[in-house]
Amino acid sequence: MDKKTELISPDLKEMAQLAKALSHPVRLYIVMSLAHMNSCCYSGDLAEEIGVGRSTLSQHLKELKFAGLIQGEIEAPYIRYCLNRDNWQKARQLFNNLFAEKNNL
Repeated sequence: MDKKTELISPDLKEMAQLAKALSHPVRLYIVMSLAHMNSCCYSGDLAEEIGVGRSTLSQHLKELKFAGLIQGEIEAPYIRYCLNRDNWQKARQLFNNLFAEKNNL
């Protein structure tokens, strides 16, 4: 294993994936909305609220879901989305650790 590979820990890889998922304002809005609702909502409701097309919203939801920040539950014919609170807490801890290290430099 080379030195570069050793420097990139699994936590850094996970933070990069999370940062990528959160790198768009619409995705940040989705996460903030779900957090403030403290419940789940349907993708159709989000599309109307945000004012984006359903296919565009679907791509944003896909990125957030891939990163594990949200989860979808199928209630045919709809999909209900919620924050994945366990993964959100883990993401918060990873970034808190990163910022704590930065403050100690």
